[in-house]
Amino acid sequence: MVHAAAGGGVMDIPGLSRDRDFESWLAAREPALQRTAHLLTGDVHSAQDLVQNTLAKLYLAWGRLDHVADVDAYARRILLNEHRTAWRRPVRRREQITDVVPDRAAPSQPEYDGQHEAVWKFVSSLPPKQRAVVVLRFYEQRTEAEIADLMGISLGTVKSQSSRALAALRAHLAEHPEIAGKDES
Repeated sequence: MVHAAAGGGVMDIPGLSRDRDFESWLAAREPALQRTAHLLTGDVHSAQDLVQNTLAKLYLAWGRLDHVADVDAYARRILLNEHRTAWRRPVRRREQITDVVPDRAAPSQPEYDGQHEAVWKFVSSLPPKQRAVVVLRFYEQRTEAEIADLMGISLGTVKSQSSRALAALRAHLAEHPEIAGKDES
């Protein structure tokens, strides 16, 4: 509801410019958060839930962010904390994802060689903390120091998690000729 001022103009309503600022930031940055969340969770629906929880927390803190130099980094930290909270829960319910929804025709897909999906399944096999380090390091191109700060862990932990993840991926590369570039026959 907008109130008219005594001079006939529109008064500034508290919170209105805050909402506009948040909406502007959201329009520019939500796709990047969605991509990162999808890489972290391995599932588009879980990623959407993760981003929604992140945005809710960010919106509640938005009025206090005047002193925060990098809102993107703050949002990414919330995203990682939310993700970490989810995989630390003692009981994790895993939904069964299917390629085809029953009783409906599947939309036609363009010709695809399956390599992208194979790589994603390969990376998804990593434990959550290692996968988070790999996503931040190699997808988001973050430095080890930035990752340590974002995840609230030591630089040594980032290095060891990255090393373990890469060693695990290398060890199983021979089992995935579609990724390794070797012919299956």
